[in-house]
Amino acid sequence: MTTIDDAAVREFADGFRGTVLRPDAGDYDDARAVWNGMIDRHPGLIARCAGVADVVRAVNFGRENDLLVSVRGGGHNVAGSAVCDDGLVIDLSEMTSVRVDPEARTAWVEAGTTWADVDHETQAFGLAAPGGVVSDTGVAGLTLGGGIGHLRRKYGLSCDNLRSVELVTADGEYLTASEDEHPELFWGLRGGGGNFGIVTAFEFELHPVGPEVAMCLVFYSADEFESTMAAYREYCASAPEEVSSLTFSGVMPDEELFSEGVLDEQKIGLLGCYAGPPEAGEAALEPLRTLAEPLADFSGVMPYVELQQLLDEDYPDGMRYYWKSLYLDGLSDSALERLAYWVDAAPSPLSTVDIWHQGGAIAEVDEDENAFAGRHAPFLLGVEANWEDSETDDENVAWARDCLDDMRQFSDGSVYLNFPGFLEDEADMMQTTFGPTYERLVALKDEYDPTNLFRMNQNVAPSS
Repeated sequence: MTTIDDAAVREFADGFRGTVLRPDAGDYDDARAVWNGMIDRHPGLIARCAGVADVVRAVNFGRENDLLVSVRGGGHNVAGSAVCDDGLVIDLSEMTSVRVDPEARTAWVEAGTTWADVDHETQAFGLAAPGGVVSDTGVAGLTLGGGIGHLRRKYGLSCDNLRSVELVTADGEYLTASEDEHPELFWGLRGGGGNFGIVTAFEFELHPVGPEVAMCLVFYSADEFESTMAAYREYCASAPEEVSSLTFSGVMPDEELFSEGVLDEQKIGLLGCYAGPPEAGEAALEPLRTLAEPLADFSGVMPYVELQQLLDEDYPDGMRYYWKSLYLDGLSDSALERLAYWVDAAPSPLSTVDIWHQGGAIAEVDEDENAFAGRHAPFLLGVEANWEDSETDDENVAWARDCLDDMRQFSDGSVYLNFPGFLEDEADMMQTTFGPTYERLVALKDEYDPTNLFRMNQNVAPSS
């Protein structure tokens, strides 16, 4: 920012309805802080947008002054790409309007919202948009990267439920993308990440969910990890599409959940949701409660909003996070044996090895309908390194990377963009994940962002 004339910055700020922060501003440190405590970057300028006009102005300013640009939504960003050193952060976190049309079953959602904002408005009408599993996750990042949540096997991913988006391109143009307008761009935005512009609003299709749902939350000892997970594998083979479930394995030393005798033991947690009548859901989820002898069982019927918030406290602001992912071709006995090893090897008691059951509505969407990759895989592996002490950064990051390297033998190497590690981890991550469709994404990048202004992301590089 030292190369930009102060007068240019003042002129930019004078025409800005939101707030422009420089490093000497009193609230600058709060504004640059993000959820992941590993990320400590110092932007030269933070532009907190109040509306679309501010976004257009910020994009033009960044492009015309050849600045590094990052885009911040409303919630988590484990890779840290929401902020950059020295450049311009275009911050959408104050754009949080949600408008629901209950008759059309649609919601118009600004890009600074979290899923808690969306759930609050849609559940007033007994409706929901498929989101994530933590309510303070940002809508924008999750949706553009796919969006795997509690309703995925019945109603698909977040990106599958988009009807349209409004966005600002790298040249400052504002446009709408949908099946009818800019359909190729709309294809790429659904699963291709934030490569093609800044989405300022999403239009979602809504589904009848809640106000109460049947859920399963049960914990087993990991002493019998392989046999318990084999029983889970058997359940998944014939599970109804209304059931979306995942397992997460680690110590999880929660004094509110576990007695002192098992507090520091390795455990398998299993969380499931039934997207349908609660009575039918309790019966459908019952087998998940008897895979082995439970350590604790908190299953039952609860408000959908509470289910969405159930894991929020497990991911506090400022803790240190490093997450990786890999689509698995199955849960073979050999894969379960290696997973058991990596659960036991975790250096932090807060870390987990997660298995997400896919299929159902996810697999029913044709690859030509949107860009999301990973529909072919029955399971997603998530490796969550979560810890508090900065002195143990290296060993926690190494554990997650080593686990992924080992588990590649059970995968085609493709990953879920919302659990990417850090941006510099794998130069070929996008090509491997998207395979033959990658060149289609490159063609979109060439058209809408040929200079790669939007490169602080899981990047599709333009051909030039």
